[in-house]
Amino acid sequence: MKVAIITDQHFGARKNSKLFHDYFLKFYNDVFFPTLEQYGITTVVDMGDTFDSRKGIDFSALSWAKTNYYDRLQDLGIKVHTIVGNHTTYYKNTNDINSVDLLLREYDNVEVYSEATEVKLGKLKTLFIPWINAENQDKTFKLIESSVCKVAMGHLELQGFRVNKQIVMEHGHDCELYSKYSKVFSGHYHTRSDNGRVYYLGNPYEMFWSDVGDRRGFTIFDTETLEHTHVDNPHRMFYNIYYEDTAHQTFDTREYANKIVRIIVRKKSNINNFEKFVDKLYASNIAELKIVENFQIQENEEFEAFESEDTLSILNRYVEEAEINLDKSVVQKLISEVYQEACEMV
Repeated sequence: MKVAIITDQHFGARKNSKLFHDYFLKFYNDVFFPTLEQYGITTVVDMGDTFDSRKGIDFSALSWAKTNYYDRLQDLGIKVHTIVGNHTTYYKNTNDINSVDLLLREYDNVEVYSEATEVKLGKLKTLFIPWINAENQDKTFKLIESSVCKVAMGHLELQGFRVNKQIVMEHGHDCELYSKYSKVFSGHYHTRSDNGRVYYLGNPYEMFWSDVGDRRGFTIFDTETLEHTHVDNPHRMFYNIYYEDTAHQTFDTREYANKIVRIIVRKKSNINNFEKFVDKLYASNIAELKIVENFQIQENEEFEAFESEDTLSILNRYVEEAEINLDKSVVQKLISEVYQEACEMV
């Protein structure tokens, strides 16, 4: 039996941005639903953070999610197993009040898991593990230890895996807790990484500049062979363009319509030609444009930002190279959280 695994969909993200939801919809229309029909998949496992805000829901975002996702899954007769993640639980110390349970009760094909539960996917007994917090930690750890399941799926915060391309998580639980399992799949971190046993599958689409060029999508899992295959999302939101006196007349801008673009200037000999290049990009109906020309942080002449780096990677490397008597991984985690919150404010 083949099942689809998807995680960290973050419906309502970026303050329910229409730009981003139109971008999300291209993934569901062009990739997700056609693949489900191609493989005859009747079961989807959602590993958490289905909605973006744990404090509330924009009515427009909820309507979008129901129309473009849940109604379609129901019409196709697809069973959805939904695991509670940290973005879908209201309190930080309990999963009892969560958005997926409250918002999706009308769907009899959606099952919500707010506590660790053993579930059969076909003939495979699988352990579902929602967000671990102070209230459920002891009970969850006991079930992880006693379970005879070969496979676990959850929304886990484990050490040693990439949060994004720039940061490796140095806090969280030890992955040795899952050493007896053949495979462990998890959401929570938005980029793909694994150690051969634990697999962070990544979210379906780019949401921040730190995601630029990173492979995104969802996963097909075979419950009989335990093999899994990534299905990539070909659609992007963020683009870096490297300007080196690039001729605007021959530069094809069609790919950048409704995208967020950053021009990184390597060489600019003629200001008029550069302005014509920028004007052509604007004429292609880009959503947002940033221009980067100065990579030097003036306060520290020994630190140089590289043109291939985005803001978050520059900040993280600056912390790494700084002579400070602090736990740098904690500082980097705080910077990442503040940066993502700042992105959501625009």
